[in-house]
Amino acid sequence: MGIDRQIVGADLATVLPQDNARWWTKSHLVKLNLMLFSAILFSGTVGYDNSMMNGLQALPQWKEFMHEPKGAYLGLVNATQALGAIFGYPCMAVLANKYGRKRPIYVGCFVLAFGTALQTTAQNREMFIASRAFIGLASGFFGSVPILITEAAYPTHRGKMTASYNTFYYVGSLLAAWATFGTRNYDNSWAWRVPSLLQVAFPGVCIWGVLLCPESPRWLIAAGRVEDARSVLIKYHAGGDEHSPLVTFEMAEIEQAIQMGRHNTKSTSYADMFKTNGNRHRLFISVSIGVFGQWNGVGVVSYYLAAVLQTVGITSVTQQTLISGFLQLFNLTVAVWAATLVDRVGRRVLWMTSGLGMLVSYIIITGLSGSFDTTKLKGTGLAVIPMLFIFYGFYDIAFTPLLVSYPAEIWQYELRSRGVAVVQSSTFAALFFNLFVNPIALDSIGWKYYIVYIVILIVLCVTIWFAYPETRGMSLEEIAKVFDGDDAALQQGVILSAVEENMAANGVGKDVEHMDEKQCNN
Repeated sequence: MGIDRQIVGADLATVLPQDNARWWTKSHLVKLNLMLFSAILFSGTVGYDNSMMNGLQALPQWKEFMHEPKGAYLGLVNATQALGAIFGYPCMAVLANKYGRKRPIYVGCFVLAFGTALQTTAQNREMFIASRAFIGLASGFFGSVPILITEAAYPTHRGKMTASYNTFYYVGSLLAAWATFGTRNYDNSWAWRVPSLLQVAFPGVCIWGVLLCPESPRWLIAAGRVEDARSVLIKYHAGGDEHSPLVTFEMAEIEQAIQMGRHNTKSTSYADMFKTNGNRHRLFISVSIGVFGQWNGVGVVSYYLAAVLQTVGITSVTQQTLISGFLQLFNLTVAVWAATLVDRVGRRVLWMTSGLGMLVSYIIITGLSGSFDTTKLKGTGLAVIPMLFIFYGFYDIAFTPLLVSYPAEIWQYELRSRGVAVVQSSTFAALFFNLFVNPIALDSIGWKYYIVYIVILIVLCVTIWFAYPETRGMSLEEIAKVFDGDDAALQQGVILSAVEENMAANGVGKDVEHMDEKQCNN
């Protein structure tokens, strides 16, 4: 079986080009991937913000300006951003369904620019906290980016492209970590204002590619703009070939799936997520991914690394910011590598490896932290540092590439934007709780707080094993069979029959012979 069949399924694989040419030799795929790559970079805006706030907590200049935030007050400063995002994602879902996948991105850029200006010019701590809400709101609007990537990417590139979205979170984290390291010795407020100002760098660079990027063909078809959708697929999936079997197949499959979805659901709302066993299963996965994405211990490290390092005796500002910088570089490397594995090993393998790895490493971190608290041995405290890297490495294997891409592919078109909104709202709701509670708990009981996350990680592993199905080797329309069972299988049969009729009417035949392994690079 050729690898194309493992990536997109047997039916779609039979109509892929069989010219054995590498994708980077095809100008239409190069253009499409470059535009989608620019969209991928938007995840760096969230990563930059999170890492920047971690770095600011190590700067005396920022702590003085904010009146030495600790405990509940520090939690409020960080949690305000999450609160803004919780409101932003539902707004994104409405805009993405009504006006297309690209419009919310433009709104997000405007809101982020306003929030950045407010934060950079803040004259008091209240102004700074208010700016955090706008920056969080912008993050919510950027939630349409992975939907656009999922629906516009070339079939054999969809898995890797969508999984890559969240990995570039660490590009932003890396830049923020080194920005705060570079300004740490400024003797005035520009030590934190410069990193704040740089938050607009990502949208400024990325927006040009998004402006040129085609709108989602699935949204265009749903909006009644069938010929526009066909033009997009012909131009970017078939390189201008109007008679491409791939375009004929994709158009027929998408049209039939959307028509059947509308027949089964007259109107879509969040209430539809509760109406069928398949949707309830998807909803459970979406909420649990969002919650587990933050309630696994990573929230302690990502926002309160300085506090964690202080508990094991590392108090130097230079050392704290330096460790943060190298941690983000390590995260980026592992996350990008993991994104390349989604079609090779499948989603479940990555999920389970991530969960079990985090559990074991967090147990070791807890043991080392407890030992240092008792013995005060410097070597024991330093041993926590490599374990933090190992823990984050296992987190990056699944929770970075799959946090957004997995929900985006399991939800059917009608509910995809709302499904992604549920995941991200759950993520930021869990993050809001973490950001508010974590500093209080760390101040009160120190390393003992880690035990809570050990228990949660055990629950996480059990949930993944029993509730997260494999989706490798299926098109977006075929994945419905995994969740909706016989009804979806029957619908898929109807769709395929319609596809074959459509292709026959257009004089296109499907070659069902097995493809050579070399075709995997098309």
